[in-house]
Amino acid sequence: METSTLTIRVDRNLEELPTKVSKRAGISPSELAREALRRELRISQLAALRKWIAPFAEARGFLTDEDVFNEIS
Repeated sequence: METSTLTIRVDRNLEELPTKVSKRAGISPSELAREALRRELRISQLAALRKWIAPFAEARGFLTDEDVFNEIS
């Protein structure tokens, strides 16, 4: 996989936590940061999709996640 470098600035207290967590997880701090970024971006994409689709779903009577679950179950 081809990679590139992304530089970010964090508070000093946040700088130590990824190192501690990555050691416990047995992965590098970079992999931990990549996975956290991937996860956050997916959550953000899902939120944007939900916002876009909400009017269409509401027009069809789907007001909650439970409404959708009940329909497809």
